[in-house]
Amino acid sequence: MLLGVAVALAWANIPGGSYDGTWELPLTLGAGDTAITFTLHAFVNEGLMTLFFFLVGLEVKHEFAVGELTDRSRALVPITAAAAGLILPALIFLLVNLGDGEPDAWGVVISTDTAFLLGALAIIGPRFSARLRTFLLTLAVVDDIGALLAIGLFYNDGLDIWPFVVAVVLIGLLAVVRFLPAPLRPPAYVLLGAALWVAVYLAGIHPTLAGVAVALLIPVFPPRRPEVERAAEQAQAFRESPNPRYAAAVSRSLRESFSINDRVQDAWRPYILYVVLPIFAVANAGVHITGATLADALASPVAWGILAGLIVGKSLGIFGATWLVCAVGRGQLAPGLSLHRIAGGAALSGIGFTISLFLVPIAISDPETQDIARVAVLAASVLAFFLGWAILAIGDRLSPPQAIGARLARPVDPTRDHVKGSMAAPYEIVEYGDFECPFCSRATGSVDAVREHFGADVRWVWRHLPLDHVHPHAQEAAQAAEAAAIQGQFLQMATKLFAHQGHLERDDLFRYAEMLGLDPDRFADDFASARVLRHIQDDRLDAEIMDLNSTPSFFVNGYRHVGPYDSATLIRALQSGARGAPAPR
Repeated sequence: MLLGVAVALAWANIPGGSYDGTWELPLTLGAGDTAITFTLHAFVNEGLMTLFFFLVGLEVKHEFAVGELTDRSRALVPITAAAAGLILPALIFLLVNLGDGEPDAWGVVISTDTAFLLGALAIIGPRFSARLRTFLLTLAVVDDIGALLAIGLFYNDGLDIWPFVVAVVLIGLLAVVRFLPAPLRPPAYVLLGAALWVAVYLAGIHPTLAGVAVALLIPVFPPRRPEVERAAEQAQAFRESPNPRYAAAVSRSLRESFSINDRVQDAWRPYILYVVLPIFAVANAGVHITGATLADALASPVAWGILAGLIVGKSLGIFGATWLVCAVGRGQLAPGLSLHRIAGGAALSGIGFTISLFLVPIAISDPETQDIARVAVLAASVLAFFLGWAILAIGDRLSPPQAIGARLARPVDPTRDHVKGSMAAPYEIVEYGDFECPFCSRATGSVDAVREHFGADVRWVWRHLPLDHVHPHAQEAAQAAEAAAIQGQFLQMATKLFAHQGHLERDDLFRYAEMLGLDPDRFADDFASARVLRHIQDDRLDAEIMDLNSTPSFFVNGYRHVGPYDSATLIRALQSGARGAPAPR
């Protein structure tokens, strides 16, 4: 996208006007006597960008169905921050443009460019940025929802009733496509989606919203046990008797074990990110920059409204809302996510490239004012990047991260952690482990000896740290333990997993659940549920903050234990003081 911006700016400033002439070339889409004519620029903004908004819609649906937004209390802080980051920039823009500006162009400043935001964070590269990235990604999803609603509600050309009725009927048909036989669903979505695009266009609504509507009607679900088991059975049959029929059956079962949402995201994302968005950048970032253009921009309330909205409005809205929600006790920041990092992320959210440039020609009719707005959007994006970089760098220097891993990042919570022993016990051992790790299996003996020594005066806490690069079955073993925990048998399942570390295939895990007498259907549903996956991911992110990269890793009385973890050493470490006292180095 940066390369696309550079090409657009260079091309637009070549004498001869070839840039404008190229993008104003007419294109006609028609059949028989019915035809739609639009320019090459409109084809990019209203045709190709439908695919981008389709991808955004898929991400939104995924987050609400099985992702970060399934737990409303968990998502309260970024949702509130995103809402403030939508409203305050628009208000600031309106205040600046109430006189002789372009007040209807407030939508230009409301949205954050997710791709550039995460790319900027990667370029800056603050240490242990996973929590900040998750926060910003959740915020960006809500931001996208707000921007899509604004486009649909406020930026349309008036409603033509009959095409609108056809669009509603098509949406109803799309809603029932999920009930068709599996082979018919993809072509049905494509054909009905194309018809919906035409109907929405003729109705006077921006046609890119057709992509959002189709995406929201495509079902999403985690991998389901029956389809996975059927794929395994067919793979076994193919291994015993290789032939094209079995190969096709295996491929079909593997494909159908994932939702269409997941499959389409995985297949289309590279083309949209590496083809559609750079083409969009070339088509929209071309501004003929002259001294007069810059002078007009400096005197234009549109330019100052965009700069103030994206840089000041986004920063104050997101940071202020986050601080307020936490201050009144309605939300809590994840470990490692300090307020100065929120401030840096809020500043980076002022990068409003894609949807801002997308809305410029929709919200502003005068070509010269459009150029001024584009200059302001580009300038604001650059300034937001450097402002975010400065806040993160200075904040980390003034308030350096705590010695990584010296203390337990998240206190033990008996409502979510797996605790063996009393919460009133004066001594505590927290273990980050991996069910496929042989050292974790052997460490259970040390922990048992420690518990035998102290009796009721010690509690042991387990948290997950699957080392995927060396233990390919560790993640699913952790899922099995969490699914068993929901039915009250975490410790029993953990014992099974440690006792059978060489047999942790998925079929083995479900067999252990049956041996423990767990409800098989509930276990299967919980095994791949968002609740289970999020619990394990939280433990992983805590481990990253503390720079844990091996298992087992122990925290004794809240402090990192370094060195041998035999029972005698752990007992001495515990005896050095009750919880809260400094642990010996």
